[in-house]
Amino acid sequence: MIRKPVLVLNANFEPINVTNTFRALNLMLCDKATMILNGRGVIRSVSAVFPIPSVIRLKMMIKRPRPQVHLTSREVFRRDDYTCQYCGKHTHHLTIDHVVPKHMGGKHVWDNVVTACPRCNHRKGGRTPQEAHMFLQDKPQTPPSSAVYLYGRHLIENQDWTQFIENW
Repeated sequence: MIRKPVLVLNANFEPINVTNTFRALNLMLCDKATMILNGRGVIRSVSAVFPIPSVIRLKMMIKRPRPQVHLTSREVFRRDDYTCQYCGKHTHHLTIDHVVPKHMGGKHVWDNVVTACPRCNHRKGGRTPQEAHMFLQDKPQTPPSSAVYLYGRHLIENQDWTQFIENW
């Protein structure tokens, strides 16, 4: 229960992070955050009872730059919904392919990387899709840095977060 995710909201109710229950309880005990939603019961110690938060709100406003989705293989798989962008096969056994190969001057940026099954990646080789006569299902692009995209994967387990995430 101590490792369950907890949504952290800024003082203006903007979602800024997902932390674990242990860290959320520490923030509440240090009087840096208040609990917005419980919904998970309580933790009992010898002398006290502590509510297990699902959503907490920081008391002080935290200034931070707009979040950006970092270019990692996990995020590329997530953006492309675990689907090969050449043949459309939906699987978890995928590779990362550079649309314009690096040896031809292609960069490692969101607009140049896609997911590909090993068969399609091998078939394409070090060529462009046009040279290999293979075409992309979707044009690669940078995923949105919205709260729904950043924290949406937690909504399956935590439906009560929806009201806080979808408003941003």
